[in-house]
Amino acid sequence: MTAVGHGGLAGHLDGFVRAVREAGIPVGISQAVDAAEILTVVDLLDREQLRHGLAAVLLQRAAQRPTYDVLFDLWWPLGDRPVADTEDDDGGQGAEATLDVPDDAALAELMRAELLRLLTDGDPEELRRFAREAVDQLGQGQPTPSGQSYFSYRVLRALSPDTLVAQLLAGLLGDAGTGGLAEQVARQTVRDRLNAFKSAVEAEVRRRTAAEKGRDRVAKNAVRPLADQVDFLRAQAADLAELRRAVTPLARRLAVRLSARRRLGREGRLDFRKTVRASLATGGVPVVTHHRPRKVHKPELVVLCDVSGSVAGFSHFTLMLTQALREHFSGVRAFAFVDSTDEVTRFFRPGVDVADAISRIGREAQVVAYDGHSDYGTAFEVFADRWASAVGPKTSLLVLGDGRTNYRQPGVPVLADLVRRARSAHWLNPEPRRMWGSGDSAADRYGEVIDMVECRNAAQLTDFVTTL
Repeated sequence: MTAVGHGGLAGHLDGFVRAVREAGIPVGISQAVDAAEILTVVDLLDREQLRHGLAAVLLQRAAQRPTYDVLFDLWWPLGDRPVADTEDDDGGQGAEATLDVPDDAALAELMRAELLRLLTDGDPEELRRFAREAVDQLGQGQPTPSGQSYFSYRVLRALSPDTLVAQLLAGLLGDAGTGGLAEQVARQTVRDRLNAFKSAVEAEVRRRTAAEKGRDRVAKNAVRPLADQVDFLRAQAADLAELRRAVTPLARRLAVRLSARRRLGREGRLDFRKTVRASLATGGVPVVTHHRPRKVHKPELVVLCDVSGSVAGFSHFTLMLTQALREHFSGVRAFAFVDSTDEVTRFFRPGVDVADAISRIGREAQVVAYDGHSDYGTAFEVFADRWASAVGPKTSLLVLGDGRTNYRQPGVPVLADLVRRARSAHWLNPEPRRMWGSGDSAADRYGEVIDMVECRNAAQLTDFVTTL
């Protein structure tokens, strides 16, 4: 690991902890103090020991580990010489390459053979050092005014590690032959080692870029947001897969919050007969009162969800939430709308895949009546005309959408009437609060008649559920 002078070690750690915090991983003062203590008990020359030691005190969830690893590689890079020497001599490029051949083609072929040997041996430290050398020899792009550029794709294209799978399998299996458990284990080992090498190449490219442009700048581009901080409106397929795992516990907590009967307090109604009977032991004075058990009911829930193209990522997530909520509410009725409204409860049977349900909604549900652009006013009116009885004193109403009306009538009076008839009503808006009321947004007007909540990511949804 690259050496860091003892005088700057505390400042270096402080910068690392600050970067971890800025990436969305909560790090308190006590954890920062524990991280400083880790530096006194681990071998600072053992990079992996330091990595795991700091992770033990800074992380709370396994999902935070990929972000942490990227930042750790930037702040505690692998190197052969002290930081000062590296930066002064070659801009952070580290030790000189050990391979010396006359031309690029021969160099790539020789390095490819060396990679095959290292992948067969499986020494992670040697693979990381080889990745540094590969980036140095094969990853350089055209120099720019800001300095030398390096690219991981150039290294992987030159070495083509994925084409070594057959040779690696043969080397690992030996005389064992193909088929059976041995081959399955060997294939998994090959995948793990190839992924480790690719990750090492990417980490080395980030390290060299950080030496040129600064760690903070690289960290902002290299670190992906944590799953609970991904903006719903910009979520990709992989993000939605991760968010799906967070839906079930959130749905359970939301159900509990919405079903709380605050007006009756912690206990049920007074049991007059038991109270009088117990008072006989104290001369007729009811020192102790008895109450009937409080009935915990599963409330009814009506979800109105905007499924127009402008909020596609958000509607995907909220329909996943709707599916999960069905397990915790006695009656969940889901309604989707664009410029008209249709009930889509039938598409969310237990066990159904949410992606299939959304696809069916697009094909079969009558959510578009005119031009396919959001029309909240018409959608609310259609709902009130056709399903007025769906909202009543036992119903919790949940509206999901950005409130952008395409400059059409917002239908505020209709929404206000629905809110008055509901037991509780909330609107989750995926747009930042500062944009409410801008352009064709009627969110500020809707906020006058319903509890409008900013809900751009799963973390904000968690906050809403917690404070409900």
